Amino acid sequence: MNITFIGMAGAGKSTIGRALAKRLDYTFIDVDRLITEKTGMPLQSLIDKHGDPALIRFEEEAILRLGQVDRCIISPGGSVVYSEKAMEHLKSMSKIIFLDVPFRNIMKRLFNARKRGIVGLRDRSLKDLFEERIVLYQKYADFSIKLQGKENIPGLVETIIELCFKEDA
Repeated sequence: MNITFIGMAGAGKSTIGRALAKRLDYTFIDVDRLITEKTGMPLQSLIDKHGDPALIRFEEEAILRLGQVDRCIISPGGSVVYSEKAMEHLKSMSKIIFLDVPFRNIMKRLFNARKRGIVGLRDRSLKDLFEERIVLYQKYADFSIKLQGKENIPGLVETIIELCFKEDA
């Protein structure tokens, strides 16, 4: 079994994902890192040079290349929900958890949003992207976890394990 985290940049996908991978002895896959390794450039440079559609395409390709991995925690970028192909593939191979963080917390965490390689920020505000994406995150999620900010990561990891493995018990 695999677990995929979705949510806005700054939601905690990597932090929580790494902690969960360590706890379960799973492999952690950072899709943004796969893209930067393949392209040889940071996400923001990729967007600046080739536009938002290029990042969405690279993200989709990276996810489809994962094939049928097992025992992995997958952390894609926040824009993954713009690719139905990528989301269908993730849905077929993993449980999907939406890390639902209030916009005010995302704003605090993304003080450098314009340098983070966030799809859509050229022509829309972060608030507009948040409102557009939250509907998509909810659509694809098997589970949603509401986060407020100062979560107890070990406790949260145990909650996620209960959610994901309870029906398998």
